[in-house]
Amino acid sequence: MATSLEEALTPLVSAAAQNAGLKVIESKAAKGFNDTPTAQFTLALAGDESKKEHLELSSAFDFARPDLQAELKTYFAESTKRLRNPKPDSYVTLTGIPLTFENWRWPFHRSTSGADTYIVHGECRLEDGKDSPLHAKVSGSMTVTFAEIVLAPEQPFSEGFIYNAVRKTMDQGQLELVKSGNRQPVPVTTRYYSSKQKKFVFNDTDEQQRQDYIAAKLYWLSGVLGDMQPVWTLDPRDAQYLNTTVEDLRKTVESLAGEGILQLSKDTEYATATAALMDHHAEYESELADALAFLKPSFNEDMRGGHTNM
Repeated sequence: MATSLEEALTPLVSAAAQNAGLKVIESKAAKGFNDTPTAQFTLALAGDESKKEHLELSSAFDFARPDLQAELKTYFAESTKRLRNPKPDSYVTLTGIPLTFENWRWPFHRSTSGADTYIVHGECRLEDGKDSPLHAKVSGSMTVTFAEIVLAPEQPFSEGFIYNAVRKTMDQGQLELVKSGNRQPVPVTTRYYSSKQKKFVFNDTDEQQRQDYIAAKLYWLSGVLGDMQPVWTLDPRDAQYLNTTVEDLRKTVESLAGEGILQLSKDTEYATATAALMDHHAEYESELADALAFLKPSFNEDMRGGHTNM
């Protein structure tokens, strides 16, 4: 009797999850793009099943490949720490927009339009604490050249840089949050990767920008959305997004703690917003309004009225 993909992967995923302090609470067979067989897993913190995330792997994925093991271990370990956040799927952009990433369907698939790219679909939603309907349906595209850099076109190896590419595209005003609409492209090319340094590069930031970012992250994810619960401040995805290191992020966080902007937890990796930070409510709301206005397409009003010089 043939073993299904789900049956084959479940013990491997369960073992890796358990080693990281997670547990598989659900597994099921599914289908990706073009009905490609996938296996979907719901992972939760071992001590708190209310904190959970989804993992989807394809039939082409070889979980036992030796060259993937270190990255897989890192993925599960980071997931454990991220799941301690009040909203594990929520992030903040450099321009001050809080977002939740949802409904991503892995892995990448080859483009059906004839383009020489790999595609993954998902959504990001404005998470401002007001049940906003604004969201963006995303079509992340990875060039064939870029794909050679990635260990595997699967969620554990691609989710981080795709989320950062979405944030970067939004920072550039090239991704609009709407009430309804078609998928919007988020291209990922070798411009996001330094072959010399062997790392992803999204934004060059200075210390002040990093302080502003961490403060905004704590304001939104701990203060507004997290009921003043601790948030992981040393997320490697943020370090990648800001083109810095986790150790430099630690210094930034400690500096903000010294200023009373945030309160460090005992393990110093997590922090909560302080009353002093939350007093800047009007500033963060204004920053968000400006960022959302920046995302809206602008038109030449003369051309809209038919006054062209051709």
